[in-house]
Amino acid sequence: MKSIERKKYLDELISLRNNGMIKIITGMRRCGKSYLLFEIFASYLETGGTAPDHIIKVDLEDYKNRSMRNPDNLYAFVESRIIDDGMYYILLDEVQMLDNFEDVLNGFLKMRNVDVYVTGSNAKFLSKDIITEFRGRGFEVKMYPLNFKEYMSAYSGTVQAGFNEYMLYGGLPQILSYETEEQKVRFLKSLFDETYIKDIKDRYDIRKDDDLEELINIMASGIGALTNPNKLANTFRSEKKSVISYDTVKDYIDYLCDSFLIEKSTRYDIKGKRYVNSPYKYYFMDLGLRNARINFRQSEKSHLMENMIYNELRARGFNVDVGVVPVVTKDENGKQQRSSLEVDFICNLGSKRYYIQSAYRMESDEKIKQERASLLKVDDSFKKIIVIGEESPVTRDESGITTISIYDFLLKDNSLEL
Repeated sequence: MKSIERKKYLDELISLRNNGMIKIITGMRRCGKSYLLFEIFASYLETGGTAPDHIIKVDLEDYKNRSMRNPDNLYAFVESRIIDDGMYYILLDEVQMLDNFEDVLNGFLKMRNVDVYVTGSNAKFLSKDIITEFRGRGFEVKMYPLNFKEYMSAYSGTVQAGFNEYMLYGGLPQILSYETEEQKVRFLKSLFDETYIKDIKDRYDIRKDDDLEELINIMASGIGALTNPNKLANTFRSEKKSVISYDTVKDYIDYLCDSFLIEKSTRYDIKGKRYVNSPYKYYFMDLGLRNARINFRQSEKSHLMENMIYNELRARGFNVDVGVVPVVTKDENGKQQRSSLEVDFICNLGSKRYYIQSAYRMESDEKIKQERASLLKVDDSFKKIIVIGEESPVTRDESGITTISIYDFLLKDNSLEL
């Protein structure tokens, strides 16, 4: 398999180098954090003149390094390696496995000639401690699985074949090292069950796991659907004949989010300029894991493409909400009716904003009218885009709505400006 540069993340680490802060690379397990830190970034340092003995690497997940999970042992080891006044780079993988890691990292911050980089696979555990313990001295670099452009840089087939495989098997880097469908399926199913689910059960001491497993199945079957913990709890009672509380469902969803398996997108009232508290949409951070969870049975491309667009926007650094546009219509008797239209994504990054609709197919005038309806009701000047699931030139209609192919959207860095 060809090496994949992960240039975006390397550039971010380079820009943060020697800034006196702890650099914390977070993201789901097996998305490439270790490779980024131990191979790509370490190679960059050595190429730039850093001596190998000034790069201190510790993989805390490795069984042979289990003694290093003791803070005193790790601290003593690092101290023993620092023998001159040159700059040392401390690279720690899966730092959440280190007992009292906040104290240890704060100790490293007091050393004059060290620059510290760590990875972690649990958002809540790390983010909470970054805020409370590092007090502005920790900087999070959030890493995602391969986006489609990165995936295609190591894929040997056509763009169309690559797109279909990416939609089915996802963007975890290791998936590209497997040749057969059977190997890819086995890898993803094993990873979900033996790593993600086991991590959650162990970390939160979940003994009765049937409801957790069923909740994951329900959410995997309903990507992009509006829901909330109360609605999910009602589904358990009516369809699964299981009594599960709102609080338990909420906790389980939080666990899935904290493990970077899913992300929540909140609804935003575009005209009222306010967030709508509930319901929400949830998207899987890797489609391969989602598909493996439901045994590759549901491959509805419209929903998968919507999830893919969401992931691409998040990887580009956008905050992504679901747009709601209130509308007033009249029924056949002339009586006013209030309803709302949905904009799939409102993406914000600094002063930039885009409104995006995902439309796998627009094969009829009625479908085109349907996809344009909500965008036409947005009366500000920010760009409005429809992404379609087939090859097509970029077009712009008389209302200023841009239509772009999913291939251009995913493969061109400037696709939102086309």
